Amino acid sequence: MKTTVKALENSRQNLFIGGAFVAPASGNYIPSFDPTTGEPWYELAEADAADIDAAVRSAQTAFVNPAWRRMTQTDRGKLLQRLAQLVLEHADELAAIETRDNGKLIKEMRAQMRAMPDAYGYFAGMADKLLGDTIPVNKLDMLNFNLREAIGVVAMITPWNSPLMLLTGTLAPCLAIGNTVVIKPSEHASASTLALAELIVAAGFPPGVVNVVTGNGDSAGEALTRHSGIAKIVFTGSTATGRRIAQNAAANLIPCQMELGGKSPHVVFADVEMEHAVNGVVSGIFAAAGQSCVAGSRCFVEARIYDRFIEALVERTRRIRVGHPMQEDTDIGPLALSAQLSKVESYVASGVRQGARIAVGGKRPQSSDLTGGWYFEPTVMTDARNDMDFMSDEIFGPVVGVIPFSSEEEMTALANDTHYGLASGIWTKDIDRALRFARNVDAGTVWINTYRASSFMSANGGFKESGYGRRGGFDVMQEFSRVKNVVVDYSGTMQDPFVIRLR
Repeated sequence: MKTTVKALENSRQNLFIGGAFVAPASGNYIPSFDPTTGEPWYELAEADAADIDAAVRSAQTAFVNPAWRRMTQTDRGKLLQRLAQLVLEHADELAAIETRDNGKLIKEMRAQMRAMPDAYGYFAGMADKLLGDTIPVNKLDMLNFNLREAIGVVAMITPWNSPLMLLTGTLAPCLAIGNTVVIKPSEHASASTLALAELIVAAGFPPGVVNVVTGNGDSAGEALTRHSGIAKIVFTGSTATGRRIAQNAAANLIPCQMELGGKSPHVVFADVEMEHAVNGVVSGIFAAAGQSCVAGSRCFVEARIYDRFIEALVERTRRIRVGHPMQEDTDIGPLALSAQLSKVESYVASGVRQGARIAVGGKRPQSSDLTGGWYFEPTVMTDARNDMDFMSDEIFGPVVGVIPFSSEEEMTALANDTHYGLASGIWTKDIDRALRFARNVDAGTVWINTYRASSFMSANGGFKESGYGRRGGFDVMQEFSRVKNVVVDYSGTMQDPFVIRLR
């Protein structure tokens, strides 16, 4: 793999179209910034409508190319297995690239990259297991059956917080079925996706099966989601952008799969081990510096342990080490964007104005070692209410608001008092209570006595304004295939349609 952290320094990265890296039609490039310094470290191509059209046409050509179209399902699976092996071989390089690009911890990125090959292998095994079905009909000598087939060119717009991991969950099944893809990674973290493109070539995928176009959402993203050659759009990001993409898709009458915002409830009952629950809440909100759509940013604690829990949570939060993401003992790195840092600061200030209290954190760290980077302290806010802006809007940062509750009914109402419905968590030893919560909470994922535990083998997705469609498990194979009905009359005769025969 040529694209390494060292190779990216002060370089210009081109588009990946038709199996090769090509310069943008306009000749324009935009900087990508290192979150630890706030300084640019490479430039990425700024695709315009002409580049998007070239990428979509490349994917359309590849879709009907016999080298891909006539490839057996088993052989497609073998290609994915080769890609899995290459990702594993280059896992540490890919991890270092993502850490430099978005500021996430190197130890977390290594774990993600080393887990990703299993996901490619899982969906490789699915390639020849997507079955059709036969349908009984009320006529003899007639066969009625359904085929499942690829849908065409799929546009994938990925976020900056975990580019490759979130791409894998849709790219792998999409290719297993036989679709072709145009990927538009976030302009804030494109490098790892471009590196993956090199591995896709090395794995032996035919040219044009996977294309990568980089650039701003308002130009490249807009042109891609409006293109008439797209069969489906996959988007991970904010609810506001999801609405805009859905409108573009509606104009072309194509479906979308959306994983959007979240404001997930994390519930703690008095019967649990305090240390375990505190660790769960800390993991749920402060891992990845809170830059996770499933972050447990609203914490509800049973009133009779509220004060003790806050004391324990604050004490544990004070011990979290904010530092450079490449250092192994760092617990939280920087936020990925300067604008994100400003957004987090604004929401914390707004919470204070509306009556919340900062129990710990609430500002940029004072260490001189972190000057210039986009760092923010892990923050716990008490005296919170659901109607406060920082409790109702997705912040996407290391900030949690804590609210006491007195009854299970009150807790359920508080948990569901949100426009979102992505994830949720509960800590209790009472399994009946936990299962009632799982039944009653409006969330696509429910964690019981754990949080942020995920698997590519299970379906996940959101309710309400958190989006629609499912990723993971066998369900996702249905997302990227379509049903074709076939009817065969093997009687050897055809009745005159204008002759009525009485029985």
